[in-house]
Formats: sequence, C-alpha cells, structure tokens
Amino acid sequence: MNLIVLLSVLLVCVPVAALAWSVLTVDKQGRVAVNDLLSRGGTPVATAAAAAPGLLEAVGRRLTPPAYVAFLDRLLSLAGRPASMPLGKVLGSKLALGVAGVAMGGYLAAIGSSPVMKLAGIFVLFLGYFIPDLLLYSKGQERQKAMQLELANTLDQMLISVEAGLGFEGAMARAGENGKGPLAEELVRTLQDMQVGRSRRESYIALAERTNIPELRSFVQAVVQADTYGIAISRVLRVQAKVMRVKRRQRAEEKAMKLPVMILFPLLFFIFPVLFIAILGPAVINTIATFTGQ
Repeated sequence: MNLIVLLSVLLVCVPVAALAWSVLTVDKQGRVAVNDLLSRGGTPVATAAAAAPGLLEAVGRRLTPPAYVAFLDRLLSLAGRPASMPLGKVLGSKLALGVAGVAMGGYLAAIGSSPVMKLAGIFVLFLGYFIPDLLLYSKGQERQKAMQLELANTLDQMLISVEAGLGFEGAMARAGENGKGPLAEELVRTLQDMQVGRSRRESYIALAERTNIPELRSFVQAVVQADTYGIAISRVLRVQAKVMRVKRRQRAEEKAMKLPVMILFPLLFFIFPVLFIAILGPAVINTIATFTGQ
C-alpha cells in the first residue's frame, strides 16, 4: 500500500510541476516585443529592455547564490538559450516551484504516519526546486548529442566548399545556411560574432565554450592554431573530417558492443519469466492435478 501511495504521489506531482514550469517559462514579453519589432521598428526593443523584471525573477535572483546562477547560465548555454527560457524566467520559476514543493512536501510529511510518506514528502520538497535544472540538463544533453552526430557531415561539407574555392568563413556560412540542426545555428552565431566586431580567435573560442563536445573543441583548437601559424585550412579540415568519421564509427561500434549488456536485464526480468509461465505453466498445472488426484 505504501508503494502505491508513493507512486501515486509521483505521478501527480511530476506532471503538475512540469505544467507549472511550462507556464512560468513562456516568454510572452519577448514574443510581443519581436512581433512589434517586425511590424513597426526598433522602439519596442528598448521598451522591453527597460521593463523591470517580475517579482519572482527579482526575488529568485537575489536569493540564488552567484555560483549557482553561473551554473544555470552554463546549462542554458548548452541548451542553446531557448527564447522561452531566459535566465530570469528560470530563476523565478525555480522559486515558485520550490515554494510549491515545500508546501506539498510539508503536507505529505504532516499527514503521513509511515516513514515512506515522510520520505515521499522530503523527496517532493527537493523535486520542485530542481525540476528546471533537470529539464535544462536533459535539453542540453539532447542538443549536444545532435551536434556530435552532425559534426562529421558538416566538416565534410565545409571541406568541399573550401576545396571549391571558398574561404573558411564562406564555408561556415554555407554549412550554416544549408544545415538545420543546432550545429548550423552555432556556426551562424559564430559568424554573427565576427560581424559585430569580435576577433576570429575569440569567436572560435566562444563556439567551443558553448559546447561540451571534445571533438568540436579539438576542431576549434586546430582551426585557431592554423589561423595563428598560417597553416592551410583545407589540410586542417581534411584531417579533422577524417578523424571525426573514425570517431563516429568508433562510437557506433561501442554502442553495438554495449547492446547485449543492456538487453540482459530486460531479458532476465521481463521476457524469460513470461516464457517460463507460457511454456511450463500447463505442465506444472497437469503435474499438480495428477499428484492431487483431481
């Protein structure tokens, strides 16, 4: 009975917290500002920028330690800084969900007489505050995996463009225009950083800092060194594209080797018992009927 109560609490609290998170992180002001900018001009941007933050955002920013704010900003950077989840909205929603988790957890701990209910109350208490962190981490991991899968093909495309006569920035622009994933967005952002006045070295390093992919970091480091020492960029791209293809094949082989181990536990706990019941069940029933004389 205690397990059923715990599962029911989790099934109720997690969807409610996710719904509250999605409602609190809707960037309505940003959406209105963008629509006004597209229709009339640049005045609404200044108005939106000058608008004071909400009460939850201000209180959440004041109560959150600076190191934890930097950690959340890093999670947002890895997640691509979605327009619906700015840092202020994340801090405000964490405060609101934390208060809701404290209330729900205190209520469960107060009405529960068993240790399981008190443990569920403590779990819900912490769950409400850290739900935004888990969502941002999950979104960031998905985005980094997508970038890692696109890296080899993007480098091949850039190599073809460079060997056809384009410069490195032109090849990046072509890959960013033709691509549709997060890696193409990062390439376009790197080119935009150069256009607003940042040096090429700073723009490349910023690209590496916005990701946690070792292959992309090594590629950026190779490009920076080639730009510093005057090495032909086509040679660098050729070597890096070959390395990325080899690493992609190695990752696929590694996943294939892990597959039997991953299948082992579902096979033992879910598939084999059903097979044993279906195969040996009638024989056991007949044996019992024979020995009991029925």
